[in-house]
Formats: sequence, structure tokens, C-alpha cells
Amino acid sequence: MLEPNRIAVGDCVELMNAMPAESVDLVFADPPYNLQLGGELRRPNHSRVDGVEEAWDKFEDFATYDRFTRDWLTAARRILKPEGSLWVIGSYHNIFRVGATLQDIGFWILNDIVWRKTNPMPNFRGTRFANAHETLIWAARDKDARYRFNYDAMKNLNEDLQMRSDWLLPICSGPERLRDGQGRKAHPTQKPEALLYRVIMSSTRPGDVVVDPFFGTGTTGAVAKRLGRRWIGLERDGSYVATAQARIDAVEEAPDHALLDTPPKRQQPRVPFGWVVERGLLRPGTSLFDQRRRLVARVRADGTLAGENAMGRHHGSIHQVGAAMAGLPACNGWTFWHFEQKGELFPIDVLREQLRAELH
Repeated sequence: MLEPNRIAVGDCVELMNAMPAESVDLVFADPPYNLQLGGELRRPNHSRVDGVEEAWDKFEDFATYDRFTRDWLTAARRILKPEGSLWVIGSYHNIFRVGATLQDIGFWILNDIVWRKTNPMPNFRGTRFANAHETLIWAARDKDARYRFNYDAMKNLNEDLQMRSDWLLPICSGPERLRDGQGRKAHPTQKPEALLYRVIMSSTRPGDVVVDPFFGTGTTGAVAKRLGRRWIGLERDGSYVATAQARIDAVEEAPDHALLDTPPKRQQPRVPFGWVVERGLLRPGTSLFDQRRRLVARVRADGTLAGENAMGRHHGSIHQVGAAMAGLPACNGWTFWHFEQKGELFPIDVLREQLRAELH
């Protein structure tokens, strides 16, 4: 059994096969891309581009790469808990082959995320479009899995807007880019911590176990530690292991795990609208409006609403009256209805959150 918060040195397939089945919550994989580079790449000023030339990215042919992909994906699927999920990142060189293979062995694709780079490397030869993005696949262990998705945390990160599947983030550069004693990149494909932050925040909770089978210089471990998750790194290159361990040792974990979690709103204490009225946060007779002030309903003493428009008179809960007056099959009254304060409109949901805070 591999202990959490450790780097295991060796072949990732053998190491995962030695782990207990259904024992981890998330696998994040940044496998070799099989870039198939031909010759040196130079800039217009003839300086050499520091690309990926390591032996671990070279495969004899596509069939060899496909076997390698099937082997590590199969091992990863075995160690995932039923509610666990897989994230894998790649470029156009490999991500389509990886996607087909993971579907073949039973994974169920949930999203593909486009990481759009704010500062991509140009196409120096001018023979193709500048390759300005990479693709991440997020997949559940199988079609019917009850996977974790921290929707509210992602929405909060995005200023209360639903997080989209295109992420605009810079590549790893500046002080974050690890370098060796000669000033060279410690790893040619080091990913930015911001990318792993979103991945880990979206799919795990504090205390969950995150496995990275291609650990490299330890970005996954560093971010997992910072977010209070347990991690296991698998890496066969000793120089990468030493760099990753030193990096992770320097990371400070947040002292209060309560600050690292965003419980789903559906798990929060139920607060009826009537409580808002009986506590005097809204008084009977107060007018509520939709966001555009086109619809108006008044608060009743029993916590229901009364409204009237061209479709008739309406009486019922905040949800029923909102749906009826807007001509909708359903409505979340907490976000639909707004109260006025000093000339500004605020959703009545802020009053519910005020009462919830008092319950803790």
C-alpha cells in the first residue's frame, strides 16, 4: 500500500496495480504527448527552442503509444472509487487517441476543457496556426457513477458565474517555472498551478486522495497539499523526484480545513421564506421585483406572495408565484425575486444566507 503524501519511484502501471482497488478519489494524468518532433526548432533569430526532447516522450509508433495508454488508463480506473473521476491533459498529438481509449475501457466523458493559453509559443516556422491551447478530458469511472462536482466552488471562483469549459490561463513561466543549477527548465512540460487548482477544487474535498501517475516536478502534489488534499505521486525519474519533493516540502497547508471546502448549497440548512418574514427582514406588504422590475409581487404575513399581471392573479410560495407570473414551468424564487434597498435591487437569497449564517 502506497502511503499518501509520498512520491513512489517506479513504473506507474506497476505501482498502480499494487495499490488497493477503489482506493483513490481523483487521478490527474499529464502523460507523454508523443509529440513526434522532427529535428531542432529554432526562432527567427536562430536561437534554439527548448522543447520536449526527453526519451520518455518517444514511442516507436501509434500502436505502441496506444498500448501504453490502455495500460495506464486501465490501472488508473481500477484504483478509482466508484464516485471518483479522472482528469487527463494532452495536445492534438495525443488527446484524441487517449479519449478513444478511455471510452473503450469504460470511462464516461463528462467534459472536455480547453485550456486557452494567454501567452502561447508562436509557430516559428509559419506553417501552421499558433498552437494556443491544450485539452483536458474529465471522465467518471463509468456511465452511471455518482461523481463529485463542486459546482458552487467553481461558480464562486468565477465571480458567481457558472464556470465554463474554456479556461484562460497563462503557461508556467517566471518564478513558478522550476529550473536546474544551469538555469534550464527542470521539466519541459511543467503545468501552471492555477490549472491544477481548478481541477482539484472541482472534483475533490479536503482529505481526499489524489494520484498523479506522471508526477514530474510535483505540481499536483504542491496544489493538493495547499488545498488540504492527500496526494500520491508516481514518477520513475529520480531527478524529477528530488525537485518535486523539495518543492512540496516548501508548501504550507492552510491551517483551517473549513476554509478549504465549499459545501453544496443543497446540503446547507433549509430556511423557509416564512422565516425571513417572521424575523422582520422583510415585512408584510413589501414589494418584490424580478431583476428587470417587470413583475411585482407583495409579501404576505404567512410567507407567501400575492401578485397580479396580464396572466391573472397569483398567490402561493415564492417559487410558485415566480413561475406563474413569468410563464415558466418552474422557478427558483430565491434568485428570481429581489427586494429594494436604497434604490438598488438585491436577490432575497442574501437574506436566506444571513439566516443560515446564524444557524452555524
